[in-house]
Amino acid sequence: MTSAARTPPFAAPEVQRRILTVLVASQALGGAGMAAGITVGALLAQDLLGSTGLAGLPVALFTAGGALGALLIGRISERWGRRPGLALGHAAAALGSIGVIAAAWARTVPLLLLALFVYGAGTVTGLLARYAGTDLAPPEKRGRATGTVLLATTLGAVAGPALVGPTQTLAHSLGLPRLTGPFLLAAVAYTAAALVVARWLRPDPLLLARRHHQDAVGPQVGGQRVGRIGTGVVTGAAVMISGQLVMIAIMTMSPVHLTHHGHSTQTAGMVIGLHVGAMFLPSPLTGLLVDRIGSLPVAASSGGVLLIAGLLAALAPPTGAVGTALLGTALVLLGIGWNMALVSGTAMVTEAAPAEARASTQGLVDVGMSLAGATGGMVSGLVVAGGGYPLLAACGGVLALAVIPLTALAARPRHTAPRPTAS
Repeated sequence: MTSAARTPPFAAPEVQRRILTVLVASQALGGAGMAAGITVGALLAQDLLGSTGLAGLPVALFTAGGALGALLIGRISERWGRRPGLALGHAAAALGSIGVIAAAWARTVPLLLLALFVYGAGTVTGLLARYAGTDLAPPEKRGRATGTVLLATTLGAVAGPALVGPTQTLAHSLGLPRLTGPFLLAAVAYTAAALVVARWLRPDPLLLARRHHQDAVGPQVGGQRVGRIGTGVVTGAAVMISGQLVMIAIMTMSPVHLTHHGHSTQTAGMVIGLHVGAMFLPSPLTGLLVDRIGSLPVAASSGGVLLIAGLLAALAPPTGAVGTALLGTALVLLGIGWNMALVSGTAMVTEAAPAEARASTQGLVDVGMSLAGATGGMVSGLVVAGGGYPLLAACGGVLALAVIPLTALAARPRHTAPRPTAS
């Protein structure tokens, strides 16, 4: 009994496999709901608000809601475990989706704004789930565990935009506005994800990891690493926040840019589907790179990929098949760069966060990501209205370069943090 209690969390591979299986199932469902909302959110707001300058408002709202959601889910998970936190998050996303449908049907702008906020508070669950995948993973496999959870999101994330046309037809047959169709899909998908987590995410990975950690190393170790913890969390958070800001800003206005130049909603949906797929599909490879060469080189490389994506989007012709193909390629690179920033930043934060406050620390980091996304979503519409989409894309790409000096600084040897000494 004593040896079992002192077994480190990563010595239970069968438990980790079960946890990852449940997370993969819930992420596949949640990915469909997330991508559907992203695809038509800006178009729906433009329809109800009648302004291109405010077309970025939906992304701003559901990413601002995501900030509150990340904070609350982090606190709930810290106290009661990952299972209730993630289940409640998925349920909130389903409720928000239903609210968006009702608001569009009644053409009520205040209800739409509130529903988008609630929707965003729930959709952040899809990203927070990546931390649950690392709770029981050994340090040398945390990148791959993160990648496995994020990869699962691809299944739904690619299917969601591809179903824009059929779900719009379904919504129309039910007497609802056509643009609410993807939110019908989101409501069903997020409800199913909440049920999967609530029923099968057992044992709770965070509570089990915390219990094993306390048994194995004792409660006094956490206070000895405050200096290193602060550096790792801040660096990882900065990498993820900058990547989120750039990605959201460019991605938000891409469907509006396409439809304004004569492309169909279905075409915009397919382009966004490629982008969202690129956000998650490379995750296993990115995770392997993080495990093999380290998080800092991968984080620095993300800045270069995002720069290329921004410049290519800015230079792509707004009309014609060639322009669509170039913009699609730019959005694929945008997704890959974001993925590199997310996986590498997640590894830094997970490595540095204290076991006794891991979930709340991770939640606070994702609050910063959500606020960055809200800023990018709101500013994107204003920049496009004032200077055009190419200006937005080029500025976003240049801004992404900020991660390179940041990671170079973090990689420098530190002489100010003394090693803990026995006393």
